[in-house]
Amino acid sequence: MYTIDLTGKTGLVMGVANQRSLAWAIAQPLTQAGVKLAYSYQGERLRPTLEQLTEGQDALLVPCDVTDDGDLDALFAAVGERFGRLDYLVHALAFAPAVTFEEPFIETARDHWRLALDVSAYSLVATAKRAAPLMSAGAGILTLSYLAAERVVPHYNVMGVAKAALEASVRYLAFDLGPRGIRVNALSAGPARTVAARSIAGFGDMYGATGRQSMLHRNIENEEVGSFGFALLADSLSGGITGETVYVDAGFHAIGMFLPPRPA
Repeated sequence: MYTIDLTGKTGLVMGVANQRSLAWAIAQPLTQAGVKLAYSYQGERLRPTLEQLTEGQDALLVPCDVTDDGDLDALFAAVGERFGRLDYLVHALAFAPAVTFEEPFIETARDHWRLALDVSAYSLVATAKRAAPLMSAGAGILTLSYLAAERVVPHYNVMGVAKAALEASVRYLAFDLGPRGIRVNALSAGPARTVAARSIAGFGDMYGATGRQSMLHRNIENEEVGSFGFALLADSLSGGITGETVYVDAGFHAIGMFLPPRPA
C-alpha cells in the first residue's frame, strides 16, 4: 500500500462546520499523514463541534471572520506563532444570503453581491496574501469551487458569479506565487450533502439529477473529495499542477446532453 509521510508539515483548514464538511474530508488524510493542523471558525457556536472533531490532535483553533482584516491578521499571527511556518492552506469558505438562492438572479441586491464576493472569493486573496510569508517552495493552497462558476445552475445565482471570481483568482494567485514554488489550485466538487448545500433552494432535486446524469451514474462521496484534495496539496503527488480547477464530480461537468443510459 502506497503511503505518504508528511510528518513535520503544517496546515490551516478554513471552513469546517461539522463532520460532513468537505473541508473536514480533506483535513482527515492530512492528519493521517502526520500534518499538524490549525482550524479557523466563525462564531463561538462552531467551536464545540471543532473541539469534538479534533479531540486528541493538539490542533490550534482560532476564531476568524474573513470579512475583518484584523481577524485575518490575528489568525495568521497565531498560526505563525504556533508552527513557525505553513505548508498547506485549505480554503473552503463561501456565503451568500439565503434570499439570493430563492429569488431570480436579476433581483440580486448590491449589498448581497458585495457580501457574496467578499466572503466567497476575496477571502482567498486575503488569506493567500497572509499565508505566503509563512510558506516556502513546495507549499500548496487549495480552494473549493463548483460547476456553477462556468455554467448556469438554477438557484445558485450570485454564488455562481462568486465561484467564477474564485476560479479566476486561483489563476492570478498561482501566477504571483509560482516563482516562490507555491502552488494554488481549485477543486470543483459535485453536489454533496453539507450544511452549506441545505441553503440552496431545490438542492434535493439538483442532487438527484446529478447522480442520475453523471458519467458514473452516481453522486460523489466526501472521501473522494478528501483524497484528491490531499493529492492536490501534497507536492510529491501534484508538484507540477498549479492554476488549475480540477473536477471531482463523477464526470458530470463533461456531459453536454443527457441521454438514457445504455445497457450495461
